[in-house]
Amino acid sequence: MRLAAASIIAFGLAAAPAARAAVTAPQVPAGQSKPVTAPYDTTADAHKAVDTAFARAKAEHKTVLIDFGGNWCPDCRILAGVMANPALAPWIEQHFVVVKVDVGRYDRNMDLEAKYGGAAKGVPAVIAVTPEGKILNPDDTRALADARSMSDQAVADKLAGWAPG
Repeated sequence: MRLAAASIIAFGLAAAPAARAAVTAPQVPAGQSKPVTAPYDTTADAHKAVDTAFARAKAEHKTVLIDFGGNWCPDCRILAGVMANPALAPWIEQHFVVVKVDVGRYDRNMDLEAKYGGAAKGVPAVIAVTPEGKILNPDDTRALADARSMSDQAVADKLAGWAPG
């Protein structure tokens, strides 16, 4: 009987979906990031860019990171600077396919934000999505919205929670 129970438990564990392994963010020195003046391409075809990001993420086994924002937004520009920091950018490239989507003054590409769970309550709204379309942070899309008050390390640590393990 014990052998049968052990076999059932082992089978159940093997059949359970794999949990995401914890990923550790790199150490990001304070004070090195500089805001990016215009991180969002206002002329880009956002739908095509998102489709391309998903295709690449699937091929490379990465998470898609959709960054909804506007060039007028200080937190968006600061977040872009942190993500471009030489201590963090290679790590982001290793784990994510990042696509920046310009929302204008909430008058552009809002259908994409709605599709991926954004609530248009402000920017930046960063949505982490598996290549299969599962949103990894449905209740945390505005976690980086106050980038001005976050340390670079806090941003990196938040991203690590969404990285594929």
